[in-house]
Amino acid sequence: MEQAERHLYKINDERISGLIKDIAHSYGSGFTERLLNEMFITIAKIGEEKLDSGDMKLINTTLKELRYAFKVFSSYRNRRKVAVFGSARCCSNTKEYKMAELFSREITKNGFLVITGSGPGIMEAGNKGAGRANSFGVNIRVPFEQKPNQYIINDSKLINFKYFFTRKLIFIKESDATVLFPGGFGTLDEGFEAITLFQTGKCRPRPIILLEPKNGTYWKKWLSFVKTQMLKDSYISKEDLNIFKVMNSPEEAIKEILFFYKNYHSMRYIKNDTVIRLNNDIPSNILSKINKEFKDIVSGDIVKTNPLEEEVLNNEHIELPRLKMSFNRHDFGRLKQFIDRINSSY
Repeated sequence: MEQAERHLYKINDERISGLIKDIAHSYGSGFTERLLNEMFITIAKIGEEKLDSGDMKLINTTLKELRYAFKVFSSYRNRRKVAVFGSARCCSNTKEYKMAELFSREITKNGFLVITGSGPGIMEAGNKGAGRANSFGVNIRVPFEQKPNQYIINDSKLINFKYFFTRKLIFIKESDATVLFPGGFGTLDEGFEAITLFQTGKCRPRPIILLEPKNGTYWKKWLSFVKTQMLKDSYISKEDLNIFKVMNSPEEAIKEILFFYKNYHSMRYIKNDTVIRLNNDIPSNILSKINKEFKDIVSGDIVKTNPLEEEVLNNEHIELPRLKMSFNRHDFGRLKQFIDRINSSY
């Protein structure tokens, strides 16, 4: 919302407006108070505009689902997480199931937590491998009742959703990597969404790994379709293929995830600047080379910087070194290459 729109965002009833301000002030301060004030105004507008009861139920359920999910995840925000997807119909004796179990067990040894859809098949393998202490389950209530698997059921980190869109938002928002095993429509839906959100800058950069056994053909044929249909007809760019990787072993996938966060820590947009936070400082001579290699996606130079004012105010990893650049916010496949280059430089 633009500043002018925010200034005009109000309810006409002065008495209700005053009550809203009092409530917002009671539960927040500064920026959070302003956000609470806007949320309460939105709720008041819903009543004022007398929306259809079905619309109101949707808004109500969405708000409750997101609030509860954020509450559950809030205590674990200091640990990175991997979202694991794949077929619910995958049996425990298959190579895919065993790979998912092994991947999840080994990635947790590197400090990561695992998020699954909490159902059977690959989801079960993910929770089994990670163990209850390192698992989250993001369940969906559907007519045929997907029950949580035995490795996550009754856990405090199991969350039930009515709507797919709130569930999918949590998968993306709360994870730092996405790993997909072969699966049905749901798996492809999650995979394409993760790739699309990365491609359009609507989610944080992340490793997206399509994992199958060495002699598997599922992702191999999918990649062939992407290249021969989507790339060939220019529906995507060649650089978009950098956003994801097809791999054939859990060890390879774990190595890729760890490499992604070897020196890259996180990213933040502040007005026209893109701030890249690092685990370790980059030598000036390497930064000079990086500037030449990636001048096509930035305006001006990529420079070292201290934490920006907004980062300091929010206490956002101010101890870390960082880079500042004017990224074009369009070539995200190249941004993935940029992150890989940062990691390979250390």
